[in-house]
Amino acid sequence: MLEGLEVSEVFTTEFFKDNADFRLDAEYFSKKNIELNRQLEKIGYKTIEDFSFVTDGIHTSIDYAEESHIKLVSATSPRENYFDFSRNVFISEESHRQNPRTALKAGDIIISTVGTIGNCAVVKPSDLPANSDRHVGIIRIKDKNFLPNYVSTFLLSKYGRFQTLKESTGNVQLNLFIYKIRTLKIASLKIDFQERVDKFIKSAHSKREQSQSLYHQAEGLLLETIGLKDFKPSEKGINVKTFKKSFLTTGRLDAEYYQPKYEEVEKIIKKTGFVYLEDICSAINYGSVPTSPYTENNEGIPYIKGLNLKSTFIIKDKLDYIVNTEKLPKKVFTKEGDIIISQMGTVGDVGIVTRNEAGWIFASFTIRVRLKKDCGYLPRFIGLYIQNIAKNYYLKQNIAQASVRQNTDLPTIKRMYIPKVDIDIQKQIVDLIEKSFSLREKSDQLLEEAKEMVEREIENA
Repeated sequence: MLEGLEVSEVFTTEFFKDNADFRLDAEYFSKKNIELNRQLEKIGYKTIEDFSFVTDGIHTSIDYAEESHIKLVSATSPRENYFDFSRNVFISEESHRQNPRTALKAGDIIISTVGTIGNCAVVKPSDLPANSDRHVGIIRIKDKNFLPNYVSTFLLSKYGRFQTLKESTGNVQLNLFIYKIRTLKIASLKIDFQERVDKFIKSAHSKREQSQSLYHQAEGLLLETIGLKDFKPSEKGINVKTFKKSFLTTGRLDAEYYQPKYEEVEKIIKKTGFVYLEDICSAINYGSVPTSPYTENNEGIPYIKGLNLKSTFIIKDKLDYIVNTEKLPKKVFTKEGDIIISQMGTVGDVGIVTRNEAGWIFASFTIRVRLKKDCGYLPRFIGLYIQNIAKNYYLKQNIAQASVRQNTDLPTIKRMYIPKVDIDIQKQIVDLIEKSFSLREKSDQLLEEAKEMVEREIENA
């Protein structure tokens, strides 16, 4: 009758220990949590407040400033031992000066307290200047017996993750409060082991920086090739058009569509020749809404969504999987070389299907582009052009009107203009991108190895 149910027996003394909120929920006392906690007690630990100052970010209204060089770190910024600053969010210099408590320093550990709770990374000198909002915790170590990169890696290991999830509370949205961060337990491992972990993390960061440098080189070569390297958008806010050359031709009356910068970019790109995307494609179509629910434990076929598309690669984080796909049409399954474009949300993010992602399914809010054989274009070159140029100009100009969420459509994608570029230059650009991604994969492997090192050290103690 009780088959499949899990029961944990907890003594009263264990119930009250480290349980200031008197939690009674089953997850809090799951067998897995109890076993992990006992292993920490066996090896010995200190709580974060024992060796650190802990606070959070700005609670008041934040003055954002695109022209500022001061990064704003939020819950989406820390990942698995690195920061993602791709959102390009900045805080004004005045707000930065007014909030010295939340201004970040090299060596600070930043942990996300909403969203994907428990993601964390250590601030490097190259990340500064930066400030933070109230959706992150700031851990500033005061004891030389704990190294920041070790503590961050521990928090990302299963011994840290179970605590951050266990101590999160809330109904609509989970939160990890500052007073709970202070009570998190960190294994007191020897300093020479912590130094080995630190070395792994720093090596991973070095490879990630090399990766970013190569990607920027690819971007620069693309811009130089199509004539946009030194381009500065017009600051004019006025563009005079006759009714015939505006609404009667385009059906648009909104001011954004007629911004001079869009015409300037189009003129530069088309100057040396161009084709429309539909002219070099054998297929352009929407993806599928699965008829069966998403599955857990990675069962079924991977389902590519917009958030899996980044910098021309398909990112495996947060992949969904679906089963019962037999009745889905062939046109929603991927083939090597397919270009998947985000149609809604962050319109224009791109991922190119490699042999590893062939046979996957792409979502209804994405668009698949399949190039013709011998069309004179490489998929990853097209992907970089869309991600870095078309996304910011052509697609931004042609975003659908009267929509709650930004989106594009098949006719717009089909009529995207593509510059004519020599195939040898395309190969140079693609080679830089692929070397960049290879270095990023090596970086990710080192970060994962460091986390596994910590787990093994605790378990073998």
